[in-house]
Amino acid sequence: MASRSVNKAILIGHLGRDAETKFTQSGVAVTRFSVATNRRWKDQQTGEWKEETDWVNVVLWRQENLAQYLQKGKQVYVEGRIQTRSYEDKDKKKVYSTEVVADDVILLSGGGAPREEGATSGPPQPRAAGAPKPKPAEGDDSAFDMGITDDDVPF
Repeated sequence: MASRSVNKAILIGHLGRDAETKFTQSGVAVTRFSVATNRRWKDQQTGEWKEETDWVNVVLWRQENLAQYLQKGKQVYVEGRIQTRSYEDKDKKKVYSTEVVADDVILLSGGGAPREEGATSGPPQPRAAGAPKPKPAEGDDSAFDMGITDDDVPF
């Protein structure tokens, strides 16, 4: 029986810089950008809220038309695989670079940008302030929303 493995990364975060597209010698577009993801927790000793930001470099192949919409500060959904490469720098020192090679990129904030080919659903649509909440569909777990926040979670 063959062994299985999975290499899948899913990120939802904000762009740390505008996307930049370059072309390989053979004319293939390579778009690069960074995504910031945040983690927030309550310190058990002090009771204070702490926050940590991780920066992830993302590479998107053959999608040069999407780069114009990927601007600093916008929220994105990225799905892909983790890849680590190594190379020698000018001082002959080995350098490692880890990045997410994106399969799907969806712009979650900002108006009407197209999705990268392969995306299956659009971003959630915001509601106007004060607008009534839509009724949940039958079997929708959000019907059991009890207003629980991060403050209620013990860890």
